[in-house]
Amino acid sequence: MIVDVQMKMKSAGLYQAIPSRPVPVSAANVKNLRVDMISVSNVSMRYGSKILFEDVSTTFTAGRRYGLTGPNGAGKTTFMKVLSGDLDPQKGVVVRPKKLGVLRQDQYAFDAYRVIDTVIMGNKGLWAALEERDRIYEKHELDDADGMRLGELEGIIGEEDGYTAESDAAILLQGLDIASEVHERKMGELQGGQKMRILLAQALFGNPQALLLDEPTNYLDLDSIHWLEDFLIHREGTLITISHDRYFLNNVCTHIADIDYQTIITYTGGYDDMVLAKTQVRTRLEAQNEEREKKISQLNEFIARFSAGTRSSQVTSRKKEVERLQTSELARSNIARPYIRFDQLRPSGKHILEAEGVRKAYGDHVVIKGFSASVTRGEKICLIGRNGQGKTTLVKALLAHAPHVAHAPGENPNEDIDSGKVKWGHEAQIGYFAQDHTSTIEKGTTAADWLHQFDPKATKEDIRGVLGQMLFSGEEGLKPTEALSGGEAARLLFCRLMMQKPNFLIFDEPTNHLDLEAINALNQALQKYEGTVLLVTHDQELIDEVATRIWNFEDHKIQDFKGPYAEFLQSRVAVSR
Repeated sequence: MIVDVQMKMKSAGLYQAIPSRPVPVSAANVKNLRVDMISVSNVSMRYGSKILFEDVSTTFTAGRRYGLTGPNGAGKTTFMKVLSGDLDPQKGVVVRPKKLGVLRQDQYAFDAYRVIDTVIMGNKGLWAALEERDRIYEKHELDDADGMRLGELEGIIGEEDGYTAESDAAILLQGLDIASEVHERKMGELQGGQKMRILLAQALFGNPQALLLDEPTNYLDLDSIHWLEDFLIHREGTLITISHDRYFLNNVCTHIADIDYQTIITYTGGYDDMVLAKTQVRTRLEAQNEEREKKISQLNEFIARFSAGTRSSQVTSRKKEVERLQTSELARSNIARPYIRFDQLRPSGKHILEAEGVRKAYGDHVVIKGFSASVTRGEKICLIGRNGQGKTTLVKALLAHAPHVAHAPGENPNEDIDSGKVKWGHEAQIGYFAQDHTSTIEKGTTAADWLHQFDPKATKEDIRGVLGQMLFSGEEGLKPTEALSGGEAARLLFCRLMMQKPNFLIFDEPTNHLDLEAINALNQALQKYEGTVLLVTHDQELIDEVATRIWNFEDHKIQDFKGPYAEFLQSRVAVSR
């Protein structure tokens, strides 16, 4: 058990001086805790033989903003669910504020509901009371029991400010830049960026004392991410967020709670500060172990030489010294880095794609109007801009009638254009990573069997090798596809692309659900890839380091800038002067 962070770091073989102490929680002192903090005591979670974290005790203090980090599979989302109460810990106690705001990651879960109702659902007690009241009023006749229950429900609704709920939700939505004409629409009619803002409004509804955000930047464009950073920095209360965006963590967080070595260690500062501190501690411990091992070797040499001689007292002294210096095995980090390498089966022709006068509309709403561009082999084009401006629509328009599109049986990314021409060049072979990538993987099979269909000639060893590169080790390749997490599904699709070896890669938001190690591996793979790339992303580091050309979507126009992102930004500054 670790009540003291230093003790836990010692038990993990990672000691460093950290002045703060988490508050131990027990049934006896729960009432003495401040209601605006989250406290965890002796919490353990494991699945089978895999330990995610064990005997964790820590406190998330009011007024601080915590980033919850760790690789995919470390238990970040599991721990967040334990904090929110969506999942009971297998051992231990969690104390949380009465009002807790939780950002739900599934943006499709509320598609059937009005926007305003989706926000009000953030107050579970109020929403349940409103629904039950409506069900009672729908009855043809009410008995005495119904009347008594209605009185109880009206009391709950009054206590939770339910009579002003719609107006309160509307004010919150307007503050989050969701226009009033959208409030009555169904969630299913909206774009991903709008949905995420509405779900953020849901988390904030009722002014919660603590806020839990799991991947809040997913599906947000750069402008929305910058807005969210500013909003969270100026908000009061406790914040705990999971994010794969390094810039976001550095800008927002005052502390990092890192899940590693089967525990959680809190560092002061942003993500880069945590990485530096963690690396320094590990390096120092490894150096100390190495010095001790050298000393032990020298002592053992002396013992071996003189153990049978007359220097028995010195030998005994040396043996005691060896016992004192005996090195302890350092705990192994659970950070794992995938290996991504995209090759081409054969290169394409020099002129791989021509678009002329491409137009796409939905009814009277014109999304793409007269877009023309010529793409040559080896270019890496990043599509940037606000959500709803047509980035995904353009990708699908360009894929219309494309040759050799690498997709699963039954998966059809193509969306015919209304007018214009799209011409693919000689030997173009396309690999496509869709934004809603989890739906592109067939259910009812295993990861290995699903992957094998894209190269029937591949042996089991070939499949196992590719899966191993993407961290599906041992029996994990036999995992049912319906049980894959978002990050695992993304890595399985990277396996598919690596096996098929296309010469034109198209990615639509590939970093959603990836951890920082996987994003870094993707970044390096795209830089080294010799083929052509179209990349829709909000990850500023990817844009900055991969792009050789920018297609900027703004006010339903597409600016074609031939140059890297840094030069594009400079050109914007020059124009604004």
